[in-house]
Amino acid sequence: MAHAKNHDYHILNPSIWPLLGAVGGFVMLFGAVLWLHGVTPFVFWGGLALVLYVMFAWWSEVVNESQIGDHTPVVRIGLRYGFILFIMSEVMFFAAWFWSFFKHALYPMNEYAGSQYVPPEIVPVDALHLPLINTLILLLSGCAVTWAHHALVHENNRRDLINGLALSIVLGVAFTALQAYEYAHLLHEGWQFGGDKFYSNFFMATGFHGFHVIIGTLFLAVCLIRAMKGHFTPERHVGFEAAAWYWHFVDVVWLFLFFAVYMWGAPA
Repeated sequence: MAHAKNHDYHILNPSIWPLLGAVGGFVMLFGAVLWLHGVTPFVFWGGLALVLYVMFAWWSEVVNESQIGDHTPVVRIGLRYGFILFIMSEVMFFAAWFWSFFKHALYPMNEYAGSQYVPPEIVPVDALHLPLINTLILLLSGCAVTWAHHALVHENNRRDLINGLALSIVLGVAFTALQAYEYAHLLHEGWQFGGDKFYSNFFMATGFHGFHVIIGTLFLAVCLIRAMKGHFTPERHVGFEAAAWYWHFVDVVWLFLFFAVYMWGAPA
């Protein structure tokens, strides 16, 4: 039940989640160092489990706050600004990989003075086959999210909201499955996760994008569950709006990857 507020701001109660999140992050990264040095992987997985638990519990509280009226118009503006800043940080993250890719594609250099860089023999990827199919899948998924958003905001049509979200999730899962198949095929053809700058840039850029697709699919799945519970209204849907922004960001990044990495930068 919503409660009356005599001001526009949300005064948070004391919470254990920031401390537990920091502890979980430290344990996870410390465990990653141990794992990379061949000590044990279990510290990393324990830290990751704690981080995931904090994420679930903390965001559950945020959802409850929105349902009881704590997310006033002023608070919703702040949430939007915060998510925009988060997306801007993601833009800079991918800009670093594009920078590395273009630098090594245009000016290949060897670290060893006096020797010449010899690129490896790389089996080319036909951008107009599986990568193009994945591009169409991701763009159709973005259209489905836009359909769902229009159904909610302009028509208050919950059936189309749910159908649009469900379709976007199915297409997101299909993209991930096809990318996993593509990776398996490339590795079978002799590609490597390391060993050359092209391999490193390709797998880091497309792999991190694939990770973002998985996160975005989970984001949309949570929105689907919330939509089925009736959480969203045409006036109050910041969570779904953030998911839609994130998904469109993932679409745009993939378009840059498709044209830059698959079409322009792929070995002939």
